[in-house]
Amino acid sequence: MELFLERWANFYLVTSTAAATLIGLLFVVITIAAERRSRDVAKIRLYLTPTVVFFSSILGVAALLTFPNHTQLSAATCVGLVGVAGWTCEVSLLVRRGGDRHAYNYPSELFEYVGLPVVAYGLLVAGSVFILRGSQHALTFVAVGLLSLLTIAIRNSWAIAVDVVSSRPR
Repeated sequence: MELFLERWANFYLVTSTAAATLIGLLFVVITIAAERRSRDVAKIRLYLTPTVVFFSSILGVAALLTFPNHTQLSAATCVGLVGVAGWTCEVSLLVRRGGDRHAYNYPSELFEYVGLPVVAYGLLVAGSVFILRGSQHALTFVAVGLLSLLTIAIRNSWAIAVDVVSSRPR
């Protein structure tokens, strides 16, 4: 397993760097949004918090998988814990916010902000299972899950930034 992780080291370096950088930029957007739209603090939590969690999940998995001397069990545990925690968080959002028809502007937003991340975290969980089985494609599932989370988080960040920029200051 160690040999396979070494092959993916550059991938984890790039994804973790992208996630860390985008977390920093997202905090700038949060600051601007809070100044411009203090009345929309609930929306800041609804849209920004999960996006920060997505970036943090990417950063966490990438950092955990770059530890030296992983065994199959330790690598699977690292990926699986992040996947299950993220999946649980997203499902709880779906349960809590899904019944609130005013939480998201459009029904498609529920799919974009909750449904797609559930699938991405599911890929991480599947990857952890395949790591335990010793599959050569296990880390591909993990990579697709991380790239999915990165894509979702970038899309969410873009939507948030456009919303902040297009709104009038108070």
